[in-house]
This record gives sequence, structure tokens and C-alpha cells, in this order.
Amino acid sequence: MADKALVRSEKREALPDVPWWARGPLRENYRELTERAARLPTRLNEYGYDPFGYDPDYATPFMLPMVFLYRHWFRVETQGLERIPSGRVLLIGNHGGNTFAFDGAMLSTAVFLEGEPPRIARGMAEYYLPTIPFFGVAMHRMGSVVGTPANCVELLEHEEVVMVFPEGERGFVKPYSMAYQLQRFGLGFLRLALETDTPIVPVGIVGSEEQSPGLWRSRSLGRLIGAPVAPVTITMPWLGIFGFVPLPVKFRIHFGEPLRFDGDPNDEDKVIQKSVDVVKDAIRGLIEEGLAARKGWF
Repeated sequence: MADKALVRSEKREALPDVPWWARGPLRENYRELTERAARLPTRLNEYGYDPFGYDPDYATPFMLPMVFLYRHWFRVETQGLERIPSGRVLLIGNHGGNTFAFDGAMLSTAVFLEGEPPRIARGMAEYYLPTIPFFGVAMHRMGSVVGTPANCVELLEHEEVVMVFPEGERGFVKPYSMAYQLQRFGLGFLRLALETDTPIVPVGIVGSEEQSPGLWRSRSLGRLIGAPVAPVTITMPWLGIFGFVPLPVKFRIHFGEPLRFDGDPNDEDKVIQKSVDVVKDAIRGLIEEGLAARKGWF
């Protein structure tokens, strides 16, 4: 372990100060990101990757647009970020967005940019995402993994922060008439928490439902792009690729108190469901706090 830490330390010191293309405001943002990346508890091997493929050198340039979106486009406000405990933790949040998972992107940016110490919030990606050309490698280099139980357990055993959106595509793709109505939660995250003795921090995200308000869900359109379902929104597919540009709505991310559960991870669904409902109710309360705090979409 000490050798890996030494490799990591030497690697970070060998990085150039700021690349030639990082001019003006980008210079300070790039410097801030590299300094925070150097403080990550993540261990790198001799090739510069962690055990899951994360590469801070690769990820840092891609974080620059996330910083812009976080601070200037969505103007994200967080509450309760200090409630995230050290060590392994599951961040369980509501899901929305339709076109792109900016809720997950802003949540992970908050943990990295404002957390003390900075940490990488690992995304659990849908199974079909790595099949998209070039996306699979980029996904791993940025810190995400395919959302299998085995991958999640391994991340938690490495004391990582893992983001899970138990609604899945049911929450992500939906018409605005269903905004902030929590859909059915999968039970897997609670079983994993019990199996690995991991605390759960509920997260309520407000703003994602307004970024690309949906009109309806289309399974036929989804089949055309190799996804389970696809959204039809106020901008997509009418504006083509520009339909992916989110509205500059304000995001609020509220973190709840950590929750711990005892029990057998192999219990019947009806037993696990009771604990899942506790988490779901906590998230619902945090969403209500965020909605009450805002005066409008923007």
C-alpha cells in the first residue's frame, strides 16, 4: 500500500502546472481541480489508474465543463454536505433529467469540489452504456463502473463513495406531470448496505426535473438508439443535438443524516422493503425542503 501511495505522490508531482490550453478563468479552475485531485484518498497503480480504471489526469479536463455547469449554469446550492461520513458510504438519491444525468454529474461534482476532503462519488452506470462506442473507456476513466452488485461491493470494500439512483430509468425518463413523484425503488442498494455494513446518506435533488421537461416516454424511439426507453421533451428530438442542452435551471442538493440498518441481506423482499421505505421517505422529505426553498425554476 505504501508503494502505491509513493507512486501516486510522485506521479502527481510530475504533472505540468497548467496545460497550454487552460487560459484565463480555466487556469484557476484547472489548478483547483488538480490540487483537489492530489488530495483524493484514491490509490493509483504504476500506470496511473485506480483498481476501477479511474484516472485523475484523464478526468480533470472533463471536470472543467462540470465546474462551469455547477457554478454558473445550474448555480448549485448544497445543504448538509458535511453529513457524508468518512469511509464507505452509499449516496441514495432521486433521479430525473430525461436527456442527460446532470443530477448525478452535479452530485459527484459537489462531493469533489466542496467536500472535505474531496472524494470521487462513483456512478453505477446502466448495463447498456459501455456498449456505446468510446463511452465505456471514458466512463471508467471518469470513475464510474457498470452497476453490478459485485462492482458495488468491491467499491465499498475499498471505502469509496457510491451513488445509486434506485428508481433507474423509471425515474430518469418521465413526463413533467410526474415530476418529483418518486417511482418504485429497487431493493438491491439496501441489500448491499446490509451485506457491507455501509451507511446510507439520502439525497434530495431539485432542479433535474426542470432541466429538460419531458412530454412522454417512447419505447419505440428507445429501441432505435439501443436504450430501454427514450424521452420526448420540449426540446428533443425537435432541436436535434441541441435538444440535449439543459435549461439553466437552479439545482438544490440536500443531504440527509446517515442511516444505518441491521438485518440479513438475504431476507425476503417484504422485509427489505420496510427499510427501503425509510430511505424513500427521507429522500421525499429532502425534496420537499428543496422545493420549499426555491421561488421558481431559475
